[in-house]
Amino acid sequence: MKLIWLSDLHFEAAGAVLGHDPRLRLQAAVDYVVAHHSDAVACLITGDLVETGTVSNYKALKGFLNGLPMPVLPMPGNHDDRDALRDVLPLPDDAMPGFVQYQSDFEDLAVLCLDTLIPGRDAGFLCPDRLNWLKAKLDALERRPAIVAMHHPPMPLGLPMLDPDNLQNCSELLALLSDYSNILHLLAGHVHRPCSGTAFGIPFTTAKSVLYQAPPAIPEWDWNSFQPAAEAPALTVLEYDDTGLTLQQCQFCDYAHGAPAA
Repeated sequence: MKLIWLSDLHFEAAGAVLGHDPRLRLQAAVDYVVAHHSDAVACLITGDLVETGTVSNYKALKGFLNGLPMPVLPMPGNHDDRDALRDVLPLPDDAMPGFVQYQSDFEDLAVLCLDTLIPGRDAGFLCPDRLNWLKAKLDALERRPAIVAMHHPPMPLGLPMLDPDNLQNCSELLALLSDYSNILHLLAGHVHRPCSGTAFGIPFTTAKSVLYQAPPAIPEWDWNSFQPAAEAPALTVLEYDDTGLTLQQCQFCDYAHGAPAA
């Protein structure tokens, strides 16, 4: 069973974002998925679907995402507008009221999609209501395998300019998750860099952006000197079977032009 994972589209209906064309990059990702992974059961998008959270941007984005041959599982990032997202993009009927937080099931695998948005803030947070929802869902799984996905990473990644704006109550979330041995992996976006490791014994991975990449920590940089790294975007293919879960990062276009990867 296969899932596609995209993150940080920063889509705009017109214009460029930090020198990159978000429509060209997203179309290249969609074309790659259609050509090579049309058998995937769903496409997860871990936040920052748009650069500016307007209804018109979400409607234009939906037009591109409709080209995917599988349902989309969106999650909000700090650039998103929760209400506009909910108005335009379909969510499961039993999504948590007032949030973009829900569970999707694929055979025996549960995907728990979390809403870490604090409106108007770059950092993320999970309020008691969202944490209680998560605990109830994990309890109900009765040890069925699960993936937890969100925008803001709930652990420091060694990225000095990015770590301060990760999930603010990271220890609270990780302490909750560490009580459940059925969590196969934690997926996060936000940092525009590929990082992986374990936190409280839980394997995690962060994704490259579909649009542009943040520079590595060394050489040092700050927001005054920030420039996107000269790195091509990528998406991630997750494959799950009775032996476990694998994640494979796939470059879908070149850096310079957003043309399909050779």
